[in-house]
Amino acid sequence: MNQTVSTDEESNRPTGGGGNFTEGAVHSHLIRLTGYMVLGFISIMTASLMETVYIGRVGTKELAAISFTFPLVMVMQAIAMGLSVGASSVVARIMGIGDTEKAKLLNTHCVVLVLSLTVILGFLVYFNLERFFSLLGAEDEVLYLTVDYMQLWLLGMPFFTITLVGMTLMRAMGDAVTPGYLMTIGSGLHIVIAPFFIFGLLGLPEMGLQGAAVSFVIARTVSFLSYSYVMIIRDHLLAFEMKGFFSSCREIAHVGLPAVASNLIAPVSMGVITRLLAGHGAVVIAGFGVASRIESMIQMIIFALSMSLAPFVGQNWGAGYFDRVKLALRLANWFALAWGLFAYIVLFMSAEMLVSLINDDPEVVQAAVYYLLIVPLGMGFMGVMANSTSSFNALGKPIPALVISVLQMIVVYIPLAMLGDYLWGYVGIFIAGAATISMLGAVSWAWINREVATGITRGQNRQHFQKSVQEE
Repeated sequence: MNQTVSTDEESNRPTGGGGNFTEGAVHSHLIRLTGYMVLGFISIMTASLMETVYIGRVGTKELAAISFTFPLVMVMQAIAMGLSVGASSVVARIMGIGDTEKAKLLNTHCVVLVLSLTVILGFLVYFNLERFFSLLGAEDEVLYLTVDYMQLWLLGMPFFTITLVGMTLMRAMGDAVTPGYLMTIGSGLHIVIAPFFIFGLLGLPEMGLQGAAVSFVIARTVSFLSYSYVMIIRDHLLAFEMKGFFSSCREIAHVGLPAVASNLIAPVSMGVITRLLAGHGAVVIAGFGVASRIESMIQMIIFALSMSLAPFVGQNWGAGYFDRVKLALRLANWFALAWGLFAYIVLFMSAEMLVSLINDDPEVVQAAVYYLLIVPLGMGFMGVMANSTSSFNALGKPIPALVISVLQMIVVYIPLAMLGDYLWGYVGIFIAGAATISMLGAVSWAWINREVATGITRGQNRQHFQKSVQEE
């Protein structure tokens, strides 16, 4: 290791009710963290995919309507996750040096901050839904279906965002197990109750697309109550003090605001891409929505790994164990590339079958299959990029992550997508996505490696300086 930690610090370093990532085999921690996150992701993605299956049985217009909601939903998630990334970055590094009470205080202030912002944002969005979706290209019946769905969905948004925050903070405190289980419970409930409201089973009114929104609100409310019980009653992860709130907000904002900005770039870019695809008709939008959800199921393991890196990197960087960070990144990046290759082979052989299970409209199937044969070519590099940006944020260095996102989603992707649309139609848009991901994945890998190498050198220099002072 490049920096020793005193015996007092070791004895005081808490586990946060979960685990200490500064000890033990690196690969074991990553497998454990990723495994439980994959469990949660499988449940979330399965719920999303099953909802798509249900809605696909209702009609193509309803399927197109749900696809138009992606950018707005991503905005809500971006704000909540960006701020929680800021808090978890600080919390993990604080846990690395053993200050549990400050970590609990930051948890509390992060929850209050995110809840306040999402309620205010939800209120503002509610009265501008029709204008927003019109800008994305939704028209006529599809527009009205989209607005009706989101009006109900927004009622569950505060519960949804707080569960996202709770999950991230619990992992930063060292608990890899509970978030996975709680995500599974909430998503399982969503899968079970959705058909009752969508199709009107057991005497309930047949609500169609609105039924999907109602089931979402119910499931996320239950998830919120579950997370509240664990964080407040079982594990006592909140301090319930507002003292130092603005100081905490500044610490959270140092990483959180660039992370929010980085996260917001994705839905803005997605809005532009959705607008380009809308020019090719509702069936292409529907195909894009179906393919995106199938791709998300395959991607979840590499995104679970990237999220697992954050608490591991944060705790070890805070404790000064830089070599463990370097090893974790190397393992994660090579795994991402291997998984990307495996996933593409699976999709290449089964794309048409998977899409047909959701919607059998020939034009929808064609658009979705084109997507699944092109965009996932860059999946491995997408994992590398996710690992890099997650690690930058965990190190308390959010600007490189923001720059990578700006380059990916705006500077490179949108111009290439517009060029591809002009040359080859919607297929060209898909080609632009794969090319962009591959280029920026390579750039991000080189950048994070250089940052970690610099940190190791600084740690060695600091250790040598401290040793020379002691000798004098």
